[in-house]
Amino acid sequence: MIERPTKHSVTLRGHRTSVSLEPSFWEALKALAQTEGRSLDALVAEIDAERAAADPTVSLASVLRVRLLSEARRGRI
Repeated sequence: MIERPTKHSVTLRGHRTSVSLEPSFWEALKALAQTEGRSLDALVAEIDAERAAADPTVSLASVLRVRLLSEARRGRI
């Protein structure tokens, strides 16, 4: 199945920013946030902070996809 990325706005460090992910990744990200009992913005902000500390040159969208793959492999989503 082919999906085109769609942009969604999230709040990071008090500022709105857009992230483009395929719909399947957005659904998985929302499911993970719900599983963890927090908002989508809070989850993305945490992942973004980890990215910024490790390697800020890597795109947020890439880091989100890899995190979701990792969580899926662990059976969390």
